[in-house]
Order: sequence, then C-alpha cells, then structure tokens
Amino acid sequence: MLNVAVRRTLSCSHGYLTRRGLSHAAPKPELFGVARALQASASSESAPTTQPTLFTSEFSLADRVALVSGSRRGIGLEAALALAEAGARSVYCLDLPQEPGEDWLKVREFASRMGLGKFEYISGDVRDQEATWKVGETIGTREGRFDVCIASAGILGEDKSSLEVTNREFQDTVDVNLKGVLFTAQAAGRQMVRFGQGGSIILIASICGSVATEPTYCNVAYHTTKSGVLQLARSMACELGPKGVRVNTISPGFFRTKLNSSLDDRPDAAEHWAKSNPLGRFGRTHELRGVCAWLASDASSYCTGTDVFVSGGHQAW
Repeated sequence: MLNVAVRRTLSCSHGYLTRRGLSHAAPKPELFGVARALQASASSESAPTTQPTLFTSEFSLADRVALVSGSRRGIGLEAALALAEAGARSVYCLDLPQEPGEDWLKVREFASRMGLGKFEYISGDVRDQEATWKVGETIGTREGRFDVCIASAGILGEDKSSLEVTNREFQDTVDVNLKGVLFTAQAAGRQMVRFGQGGSIILIASICGSVATEPTYCNVAYHTTKSGVLQLARSMACELGPKGVRVNTISPGFFRTKLNSSLDDRPDAAEHWAKSNPLGRFGRTHELRGVCAWLASDASSYCTGTDVFVSGGHQAW
C-alpha cells in the first residue's frame, strides 16, 4: 500500500517483473521509420535492424509508470486499462470513493488474467493539492520513475441557466474540473522533472471547451472549466517542454457514460446530442483508447500543447 494521505489502495500484479520488467526490456532503437530503413540498407547486419518497431517500441509503454485520476469508472478507467495493455509497468488509479467499485474490480481481474502490470486503486481527493502532490511523490519514490499522467477526474454539474447558476455551484465545478486537473498535473510534472526523464501529461478536456452546446443543455460552469483546461495545457506545455515533459489535451465529444446518466430521463435531448455530429451517434468509451495510448507513448514525441478532438466530427459543423 502507498504510504500517503489517502484512505485505501487495492492492487494487482501478475508476476510482471519476471516476464516484462525492467531487466528484460528490449533497448529501443535510436532511429525509426524511413531513417531506420535507410540505415538498415547500408548495414550488413540485417537481422537486428529489420524488426518492426511501430508497436513494439514507439507505441509501447513498457516499463512506464502512470497515474490516471477519475479512473474508478468511465473514460478514466478506459484510459487506465489502455495504458496497462500498452505495456505500462504500473498504473495507479486515483479517485474519490473509498472503494473502487464493481467495474474497477472486474477490470483489475481482467488485467490480472492477461498478465499485465500493476493495477492499483488509490482513494484520494484531487481538490486537495497537498495530498495529490503526496500521491505523486510516493508513486515516484516507490517506482523510481514517473512517465505518464492522465487527469480525467471531473464533474458535470447541473443543467442550469447561466443567469441562475450560484457562486457555490460554479465554484464546486472549478474546484474539480480546473483546480483538480492542475493539482494532478502538478503532482505528475514535479516527479517527471525530479527524475529528469521527461514524460507525458494528458488532460481530459471536452468539446464543450471549444464550442458551446445548443440550449438543450446549459452548463456555463462546465463549459468554462473545460475551456480553462485547454489553456492550462498550453501554458504548461510551453513551460515544461524544455524539460522533456509534454502536455496535451483530449476533447471528447458526446459519450454516454454514468456522468451524463441524467439523459436517460430526457430521450429527446439524448437523441438530439447523438445526431449532433457527422457520424450521427454517441461515442463509445473504448474509442478513446487509441488516442490515450498514442499521446502517452513516444509515438507522439513531437506533440505538445495540442488538443485532440474525439468527437465524431462535432467541431466540423
């Protein structure tokens, strides 16, 4: 268990270090793609240089250590499993409830059956800056490195006119969606700088941070905080780039998750949202896996300060 100011941790490890640990990691080639092909053509040692690297090296997260907030369920849990499947040595799932819940436990068991790395739950509050920093510090000290962070914790808030939203309602959303994201990114970034190996920080924004939704849904606090996340990432990317730390955002479009389960009682609004993009449907959480794995890996090594839409083309209209 992590010795931090959180309430409970649960973990699994399936003999990972004996099969896929640091001592068994294959060294990454210095060249990729066309440059590597040209080098191979001039080399008499063809066997070591002709093995594909796109998925075994560039997209691989072998031996990497990751933290994913808001990962008890939904998009965060999907992202955490994607990192584990991409080869991460340890994935730490940070969320508010004391217990991880049925979905998380089933995913952990699934990861264990696949022989993946450590998959651990940490109960903690991203609104608490000191405690969140401590989570990052303790993970770094335990693992001896810190490579990936996905800040996914967030709340939707109430569907309410901007003329009626209260100070408390607005502040509650800011505390989680903006300050909590900052504190999580800080916790990871401090460790990445500490170890001097760079890293990738991914902040989950939203299509609502770039375009306003139609009057079928009113939530000025949510929209404002998600827009803030976009600029937060750009600012951190510019500051931390020289230290090898990349910071990007993902802007999901309309996905059906438990976060917006209120749509179950509003079938007309749900149908309207589903048809608000060129693909004419809601996103499925697994459709975020590839983008998460790509931004976390060296395959996106020249990508920072960038927002990636996963929205069915919503922003194109």
